Amino acid sequence: MTRRFLLRSSAIFVGSLAVLSRPWPLRAAPLAEQPFFPFCIDWHDAKKRTFEQQARMLRELGYPGVGHIWLDKVEERLASLDAAGLRLFQITMTVDVGPGKMPYDEARLSQVLTAIRGRGVQFCVTCKGLPPGDPSGDARAVELLRRMSDLARDSGAQLLIYPHQKDWVERIEQAVRLAELVDRPNVGVMFNLCHWLRVDPSRDYRPLLARALPRLWAVSINGADVRDDQPTGWKRYIQPLDQGSFDLAAFVRTLDELGFRGPIGLQCFGIGGDARDHLARSAARWRELRPGALPLR
Repeated sequence: MTRRFLLRSSAIFVGSLAVLSRPWPLRAAPLAEQPFFPFCIDWHDAKKRTFEQQARMLRELGYPGVGHIWLDKVEERLASLDAAGLRLFQITMTVDVGPGKMPYDEARLSQVLTAIRGRGVQFCVTCKGLPPGDPSGDARAVELLRRMSDLARDSGAQLLIYPHQKDWVERIEQAVRLAELVDRPNVGVMFNLCHWLRVDPSRDYRPLLARALPRLWAVSINGADVRDDQPTGWKRYIQPLDQGSFDLAAFVRTLDELGFRGPIGLQCFGIGGDARDHLARSAARWRELRPGALPLR
């Protein structure tokens, strides 16, 4: 009996540590309630909508919020989302790890951290300034990200290293390695489907996602073709969710099987025309992948 009690107690303790290490709530939400939101929605919108118009459109389509690009106009974005009862999920920013470069605007980041305090915002951090994977940037990058981690701690924000083609960090493996070097509880990674398709010809994403899982706190998806013979451009690797030959259902199913429950962003960069059209189509496709998701308001 004593042996059984000790084994059971050990299992409970180990399980508790695993749960406490996760950035999402202790009680995972049903998959239909997994946050799904678009980002990069305004750069190529033919209608050139204001933040207020974007927020109304997103609410009508059933999206719970949006991602914001760069540190400027964050306060305006928040005001428009608050008025519509929506949420700001992410802010994308860039850090330059090159020697002698100004890495980022710390004063502005501090202002933004004050504005988003307590909102659970994730910062998607792209790292540039050196050739992809150059190990000479490790020490400076760790120093910079630890400083940012300290700045972000009181706000409740997370820092997600965001792999981006041709940047110093362009692969999910590099992002995971850097996050582990930084070794801070509010520093994780984001997997970005379009950039992975561009830089990794293997198309074997499952082991990469499994390896990243302890720090995989967000994923971005979009419609895409399996291959693009052109070395540049995103026309085939970023499409509305209902287009492309890439098996998105299998990818989402893999995330589910691995136990990923973090937010999922919809990459919309470069998609032209009226943003409402492609956002409506992507929302419909997401409801097929996640029955009951994104209820119309």
